[in-house]
Amino acid sequence: MHERINAVYVRFLCGLGSEEKEEDGTLVALEIDALSVTSCEVLVDFGSDRRMGDGIWKGMRAAAGALMVIGLLQGCLGLPEEALITHVPGFEGEFPSAHYGGYVSVDESHGRQLYYYFVTSESSTARTDPLVVWLNGGPGCSSFDGFIYEHGPFEFEPAKGEKDLPKLTENRYSWSKVANILYVDSPAGVGFSYSKTKADYLTGELKTASDLHKFLLKWIELYPEYKTNSLFVTGESYGGIYVPTLSRNIAEGIEAGVEPVLNFKGYAIGNGCTDQAFDGNAIVPFVHGMGLISDELFEATQKACAGNYWNITTEECEKHLETIDEDVKDINVYDILEPCYHKPKTLELSVRHSRLPSSFRKLGETQRKLNVRKRMFGRAWPLRLPNIAGRVPTWGELGDEELEVPCMDDHVAMAWLNNPAVREALHAAPMKEIGLWELCTNQIIFYSDAGSMIPIHRNLTLKGYRALVYSGDHDMCVPYTGSEAWTRSMGYKVVDRWRPWFVDGQVAGYTQGYANHLTFATVKGSGHTVPEYKPAEALTFLRRWLADEPL
Repeated sequence: MHERINAVYVRFLCGLGSEEKEEDGTLVALEIDALSVTSCEVLVDFGSDRRMGDGIWKGMRAAAGALMVIGLLQGCLGLPEEALITHVPGFEGEFPSAHYGGYVSVDESHGRQLYYYFVTSESSTARTDPLVVWLNGGPGCSSFDGFIYEHGPFEFEPAKGEKDLPKLTENRYSWSKVANILYVDSPAGVGFSYSKTKADYLTGELKTASDLHKFLLKWIELYPEYKTNSLFVTGESYGGIYVPTLSRNIAEGIEAGVEPVLNFKGYAIGNGCTDQAFDGNAIVPFVHGMGLISDELFEATQKACAGNYWNITTEECEKHLETIDEDVKDINVYDILEPCYHKPKTLELSVRHSRLPSSFRKLGETQRKLNVRKRMFGRAWPLRLPNIAGRVPTWGELGDEELEVPCMDDHVAMAWLNNPAVREALHAAPMKEIGLWELCTNQIIFYSDAGSMIPIHRNLTLKGYRALVYSGDHDMCVPYTGSEAWTRSMGYKVVDRWRPWFVDGQVAGYTQGYANHLTFATVKGSGHTVPEYKPAEALTFLRRWLADEPL
């Protein structure tokens, strides 16, 4: 909310100095130059006909003054005062913009609550900047994944000691540089979101989309000043399901006249699952194109499987795919250029339960202070089980109590979000009520029940909603080959032919634009989670896309 607000009138009790009397109903004109959580300048003018006691402020410039003014403006601007986050442990100094956090009930009778963290834009046009919803995938993974490791307002430096908290500094690549970002933990049972009715933890794609739509409608009622802001829904990985299904619900709600009317404009998906055939058939061409298997093996596999690699029908096809698995099993599935780490028990389980390679990164390189993590979840975890209709298993369902999620090294997030002071500052329920925060939970039972996303994409884009599909081009988990193929399969006219796009004069990737507001883009050298690997490039394409500019 970094904008000038002229003649904002509020009522408060006015103390008149030494007379020690109260005058209820005094009108105060406030002129605010940069309203934020921690710093602002407030000029208080009572007018020439008002008595000015010694106790009346003529002006103030301080953090305390800012907090008082924000408190006064809550009722005027519709901001929920109880949701204001004034500080977070580990961060020193002033927030670059206002932060809010808390719960929205999506089923009061069940006690089903979804948690959100809202970061207002840091730009000079913050008040009118787009509202961007961010959803991480899993299923079962918290959107604090994106907040902490990808594009949140803070950079996290690992703590020096086991009992210390991480050190937080401003993130120069935060997506809040160009938009108001709303992180949501979904469905209930994930992250800080919960339900008092345990049966709610049996859920699926359609119910998740429905709850998220209810959440947004209620959230806008809490923050009515953002009702007219352009709304975009974004996410990655299994968010390739969450984003279009939620977007469909929003669009249908608008058509049905559901109030409040959301100013929905479009959606963006990074390395997201979409369709079992396109996703399943993407990996063999990818590993061949990247030089990880020979021409002979690729041609033999292509012939034996008839180009169908996800739904095996012959023993010969099975044999060739096993050979490919053997060739690439030591390659990092989330970024083929990064080193790889294996836990023996995870590798053994992979052989038993998955057709695709079990390979996971060691710490990699990034432009951010916190190194790329040792692990990252794919489009359907664990161990790349196919994303088909029916139950999507979690780790606990594989029947090995000693098994851990592969290469988990999320100590920074675990240490910070399970600290009682942090949870209190974030207005999150305490551990005694909802348990330990986990990056990805095992407590939900999740079903895939929405089918292919391609018909949804077609429906939304034909209605005029904008869609950006971007891919880190070295991700073997959800390869760009699948995303490129399904976007091309839409049959839309090419309006911006395949070309490089640039950041600071350097090729950042390649893009192709289609009719009906559909854009496909790669991010050169990136792995599965683009903002984590290539934060500068991610912020650049977000800024351009939100402004409806060519990449």
